[in-house]
Amino acid sequence: MTDFLLVRHGETVWHAANRYAGRTDVPLTELGRRQAAELGAWAAGQHLDAVLCSPLTRARLTAEPAAAALGLTPWVDERLCEVDFGRGDGLTRAEMAEAFPEELAAFLTDPVAHHLPGGEDPAAAAGRAIDCLEETAHKLPDGRVLVVAHSTLLRLVLCALLGIPLDRYRRVFPVLRNGALTELRLRDGQAALLRLNAPVR
Repeated sequence: MTDFLLVRHGETVWHAANRYAGRTDVPLTELGRRQAAELGAWAAGQHLDAVLCSPLTRARLTAEPAAAALGLTPWVDERLCEVDFGRGDGLTRAEMAEAFPEELAAFLTDPVAHHLPGGEDPAAAAGRAIDCLEETAHKLPDGRVLVVAHSTLLRLVLCALLGIPLDRYRRVFPVLRNGALTELRLRDGQAALLRLNAPVR
């Protein structure tokens, strides 16, 4: 079995306005940097075999203190990038309602069948991230791995691995808190959720 500690990156400068941050490389806030430092302090007391992260700056900066505390080099993997939100990237929901109201309404009804215009198929996004986790589980069959990635991607992964319909990801997992721990165990192709949004302090 392989245990994955899934962490959403620290708070970004788009957090306060609740802007959709997909592939845009937005920086961390001061709070986000503190959350990264807290994750690093937690990691210093843990046995972890690897640190994986998205290549986006907000994820890499969140992962770096933990990797440094463990004496590890983060494995940066493109498959852990956030879902591409297409025309919605960088916008608030109110701005989307002005720019493409019908598409937004369809998205809010079923965010998988009607993903944001010009954006990535959420099922494909979940698939690429799961490929990354399964590949890592094969490399580290008894490992404990920290994964720093993104809110929408991780919620889709949780649904896919736990047998929850993907179109329910926003309702079943309404929030993944910045810097909190969500622990997932993979064993023989089966997944178990061990904790959700646990504080690192």
